[in-house]
Amino acid sequence: MDCPSEENLIRLKLDGISNIANLDFDIPNRKLTIFHKGEIAQIENSIVELNLGSKKISTEKTNQTNFKENNNQKKILWTVLVINFAFFIIEITTGFISKSMGLVADSLDMLADSFVYGISLFAVGGTLIKKKRIAKIAGYFQIVLAIIGFIEVLRRFFGDEKLPDFSTMIIISIFALIANGICLYILQKSKSKEEAHIKASMIFTSNDVIINLGVIIAGILVNYLSSNKPDLIIGTIVFMLVIQGAFRILNLSK
Repeated sequence: MDCPSEENLIRLKLDGISNIANLDFDIPNRKLTIFHKGEIAQIENSIVELNLGSKKISTEKTNQTNFKENNNQKKILWTVLVINFAFFIIEITTGFISKSMGLVADSLDMLADSFVYGISLFAVGGTLIKKKRIAKIAGYFQIVLAIIGFIEVLRRFFGDEKLPDFSTMIIISIFALIANGICLYILQKSKSKEEAHIKASMIFTSNDVIINLGVIIAGILVNYLSSNKPDLIIGTIVFMLVIQGAFRILNLSK
């Protein structure tokens, strides 16, 4: 599991398999323990279809039948989802106003985070068909937005555009950085911080912090070099990450 969002993707992919009793994710060590009854072929094939470079380590019998479910996880993930979606709205709005593709791209990354958590939370208790439909819509929506972003980056690269407002880039990214810091604080203080979902969220949010810092640096370079190229470069990098995440989500609809 290279990306923490892959935990949610795997959970959704395996959701329709009735002989699975529990999934135990070890994010730091990139391991997944599956407690199941009967044949494992369908489980293995479903994981392989995600193209995550999975490999079976071992299979053994166990008498364990009771598994702990932490209800507090959902509340924490809801908090992270709401913060991510709120900053998607803030960043995409200020991104267009300030003519910053870095902010627009970062907003889509926030939206991608929201999709991953939203698919898992909104679809709880729903049918597998419903979950796949939601994943398909979310994946294609992300791709369309990212492609539009790429086209706009090319237009600005070859066109004679005004410089993006570097101060807005820096200020909004600092607020986004603070928001992600708050998310990390909430996750760190959580009693269930050792649970797989929460660990995944912490890593996911840490990645967002790196992107926020990238946009801040791009804003500084825009001002220092009097060029929009740093903004376009960071925008392109984040758009690529958004598309990569979209294809992983689309794997769930197959």
